Amino acid sequence: LRSREFLWQEGHTAHATAEEAEQRTVQMLNVYADFCEEVLAMPVIRGRKTEKEKFAGAEATYTIEALMHDGKALQSGTSHNFGDGFAKAFGIQYTDKNNKLQYVHQTSWGMTTRLIGAIIMVHGDDSGLVLPPRIAPVQTMVIPIQQHKEGVLEKAQEVKEGLVQAGIAAGLDDSDKSPGWKFSEQEMRGIPLRVELGPKDIENNQCVLVRRDTREKVVVSLDEVETKVPELLETIQKDMFERAKAHRDAHITDAHNYEEFCDVVENKPGFIRGMWCGDRACEDKIKEETAATSRCMPFNDQEHISDVCVCCGKPAKKLVYWGKAY
Repeated sequence: LRSREFLWQEGHTAHATAEEAEQRTVQMLNVYADFCEEVLAMPVIRGRKTEKEKFAGAEATYTIEALMHDGKALQSGTSHNFGDGFAKAFGIQYTDKNNKLQYVHQTSWGMTTRLIGAIIMVHGDDSGLVLPPRIAPVQTMVIPIQQHKEGVLEKAQEVKEGLVQAGIAAGLDDSDKSPGWKFSEQEMRGIPLRVELGPKDIENNQCVLVRRDTREKVVVSLDEVETKVPELLETIQKDMFERAKAHRDAHITDAHNYEEFCDVVENKPGFIRGMWCGDRACEDKIKEETAATSRCMPFNDQEHISDVCVCCGKPAKKLVYWGKAY
């Protein structure tokens, strides 16, 4: 997965003040998190990396962490506040309003094509891809049944064109393959919704909509298909996110001491919430002995689940999400 990151979306900025750089760093992390959750239907945990895990030379690294179906974490985007360290090293300066030279404060942020793998692993099933409607190249596939019969193909084309005019990325499978083959291909490709249309459906002025995510079928009037399909696609998008979030939340386990921690790593895939003293030696020990790493110190979850470090038993400073990761 990590070896296939051919394409990157990456940004770098330079700012006059440390405050502006910090604002941009956090802003971009939230842009990435919103993209993952609202477009990819993939819930993420937003947080700060430890000193050990942050970008070398950065003041701070912020991350979004997602959980795959197998219980492994995937760092899905990062945003770094470089401060003025690199500016001083490379002599990057600007003239301020008082006509004095100052060092810039820099940021860097990015996400990669590993997210394609994340979409597959978070949503996919044994039949193939399950794509969230907002990212699917084809959102709806119209599949004619008994297309050799008079009027079926023409009506299917009409339905497809109506959906396109309604703003839906719709396709029509008018190949000579059997309907069963077409259904399987549509499922394998992860197309969110299919429209089944046969002679009897046309006679009754209806069609059948079949969801890819749940395989649920609903019969709708052909007069309403252009309004029902967009509504159903929005429902699918929302349901996919909620399903992935429920899976993630069901795979978060608290550990209060090292014995508990090791037991959870061994027997319960997913994120582990554990307190940390801040000492790198504990981080190193956990990674060496369990293969789990610190994923982040979450922004929105600093519940004090224990007073002591999950590894050494000394007074704890931060709640950390730990886990095995890609």
